[in-house]
Amino acid sequence: MIDRKQTTMSHIDDPQTQKANLSYIRNSMAEPILEKEHELDLARRWRDKGDEKALHELVRSYTRLVVSAAAKFRNYGLPMGDLIQEGNIGLMQAANRFEPDRDLRFSTYATWWIRSAMQDYVLRNWSIVRTGTTAAQKSLFFNLRRLRAKIERDQGAEGLGDAGRTRIAKELQVNLKDVEEMESRLAGADNSLNATISDDGEEEWQNFLQDDRPNPEEIVIGMRDAKTRSKWLEDALGTLSDREQKIIRDRHLQYETVTLEDLGKELGVSKERVRQLEARAMEKLKASMVGKIDGVGDFFAAM
Repeated sequence: MIDRKQTTMSHIDDPQTQKANLSYIRNSMAEPILEKEHELDLARRWRDKGDEKALHELVRSYTRLVVSAAAKFRNYGLPMGDLIQEGNIGLMQAANRFEPDRDLRFSTYATWWIRSAMQDYVLRNWSIVRTGTTAAQKSLFFNLRRLRAKIERDQGAEGLGDAGRTRIAKELQVNLKDVEEMESRLAGADNSLNATISDDGEEEWQNFLQDDRPNPEEIVIGMRDAKTRSKWLEDALGTLSDREQKIIRDRHLQYETVTLEDLGKELGVSKERVRQLEARAMEKLKASMVGKIDGVGDFFAAM
């Protein structure tokens, strides 16, 4: 359930910003509602003639839709001003794509674009971890809270339970596993790795994270060993004939290996003959490198 009472300071508007937001909201609500014919005329003037004055009048008249939508998304703990800005972007996109010849009210068309822009903003900023990437996850993110509250009212108890999760999955046509994962994801908030484990301690959470990557010493040793193995291999290849070297390089030392059949055609021999030459060349390489490398078998198994 989405419950962010402990909103971070970055999501709280300062008094000056709040004042500016209230002024914008009042001005938006004071804009006159357009008659259908005038609305369509403005849209045609913008589409056909690029009349920016018509565009501004059309957009200003429907900023009330942006304010209304922003109010519905406030429970996600994001600044009202940012929600309005994102909604205005959606409103501008709607004005740019609107087709007046379809005889559809602009308000109906714009509402979808405004809502979509705000939803994308909420998903990007509600958490530092991406919350919804698929259609099912987005549907769950924006409907789970409402459906959970409804089920809890019907049951007269807190918590979903298996039956409640199954009901949500069926209603939203998503997998039960998706419901469980989203419920768990929305139950927690972002925590800093620099936060202390306890109020009276100094140890931070990041001090207990295990790093499985090689340490600098192991990296240097690995680079040195790889360079040494490469030199041994080149020296060993020098003991082979030109034809054997080509077979080994084409079959084992390239990103895309060449098939026995293609090599046979290029060398003018049969596929079986290439296999025999390859096996003989590998034995020569092993013999050349014995005494230089511990675990010769492991070296050639990786080739």
